[in-house]
Amino acid sequence: MGAPKGSGSRYTLALADTICSELSNGKPLRQICREIGVSWSAVYDWQDAHEGFRERIARARERGEDAIAAECLEIADTPIVGVTKTHKADGSIEAKEEDMLGHRKLQIDTRLKLLAKWNPKKYGDKVETTLKGDPNAPVVLQLDGSDVHG
Repeated sequence: MGAPKGSGSRYTLALADTICSELSNGKPLRQICREIGVSWSAVYDWQDAHEGFRERIARARERGEDAIAAECLEIADTPIVGVTKTHKADGSIEAKEEDMLGHRKLQIDTRLKLLAKWNPKKYGDKVETTLKGDPNAPVVLQLDGSDVHG
């Protein structure tokens, strides 16, 4: 029988530590992999081949989500000055320095939407379901033995 899947890759504990550390800081896995020269698919193989690595990745991603949420506050609180240019009818260009609110809003919205998809319980919109009906005519559920025992 051959070696476990992913074992031919250059998995090391130090490399796993680096990946988990960077994920904990909110960096995407594919970006980490590009920077360290590892295929992102190899990282998924390593999760199957090396005991405990899957759990480490999951914990690192959870911490990374918190880091991304904190980054949203930082983006919101930090103005970014940019230049907008307006081309006038006479051919001149008017340049104006201003806070890049639209760009900051896009950065925040993108991060929040990703967080809501990755971890809807923690970062998704709260959905509350309330059943209302006639208080004088409550819903009645009747079961016979076949319903209970299949």
